Amino acid sequence: MDLLQNRSLVDRIWAPTPYDQWVDDLQNICGNFNPHAMERGNKVIGTASRIDVCGMQFAHVSNDLDYVHRDWDDIRRDANEHLFLILQLEGACGVEHSGRQNVLDVGECILVDSTRPTTFHFRGHFSNHLSLHLPRQLMYSQRQVDFDVARKLAASDPMAMMLRALIAKMMVTPESEAASPHLRQLMFDTTRQAFLSTDIQAVSLNSLHESAGRRMQMVDILIDKHLTESDLSAKWLATRLGVSIRTLQQDFQGMGMTCTTVIRDKRLRLAREKIEQLKEQRSTTTIAEVAYSAGFNDISYFNRSFKELFDCAPSELLRSVDTAGKLE
Repeated sequence: MDLLQNRSLVDRIWAPTPYDQWVDDLQNICGNFNPHAMERGNKVIGTASRIDVCGMQFAHVSNDLDYVHRDWDDIRRDANEHLFLILQLEGACGVEHSGRQNVLDVGECILVDSTRPTTFHFRGHFSNHLSLHLPRQLMYSQRQVDFDVARKLAASDPMAMMLRALIAKMMVTPESEAASPHLRQLMFDTTRQAFLSTDIQAVSLNSLHESAGRRMQMVDILIDKHLTESDLSAKWLATRLGVSIRTLQQDFQGMGMTCTTVIRDKRLRLAREKIEQLKEQRSTTTIAEVAYSAGFNDISYFNRSFKELFDCAPSELLRSVDTAGKLE
């Protein structure tokens, strides 16, 4: 099946949706985003809906707004982190992300990181896209492959064609089928390859002194790339960036965070994603092994921190996965 010809996704007669409902639906599915209409009104042409197929979550987003923005305050309010693989189905969408500006036309793809500010521009024209929510820390934990965000794949790019074909296959594959976990893993691996980068450190170290924002962009890349390494710390990051620890601490304070907390929370999210995968992989891996693999050395500290961030113990999360096949 050609995804771009799927009648449940494209060429529909789009009814108006109350503006407040559209905003609530988008935020419930994707996190904190701020839509802006071209003119004052109470209707949006299109919908924001969630699609669960093959054990993965998609957002199907259509609208005729001016733009939708996500800033640092929105990011801090969200507990979950994703990479959004966005495929344009109808119309066009401008994407401003990670210092790059792109326009997505039909069939084109882009990868967007939920932990970085983003603006989607529509200028009142109808746009329809599909967004696959990929587990961010699991994607970044495979360090043998470096990949870019904010780089567009043309519709004719063989990797874009492969991604569309995989998504089309997932759309008709129930989560209960034996092939489902393999399709999900293939989706992860194909996305990494599709956005393969020859230089993950795209921000020049020589330009890092220009602003705290540029430094924090590099910090984010370095933490994700070295997340499970025991040497990762504020001191290690400051040395790599060529700045003092105090300067780096001030950068974090300016965003209302500390370096230690950011590293800890990223490791906890990686551990959570790994625990959620244990059942589907029928793995005998223990929670302690997951904690160690995510960069924790103290299991008691890991358990306390996990419960503090997610409001449940790792063992409770594992039981909910075992009994329901998904988070309850």
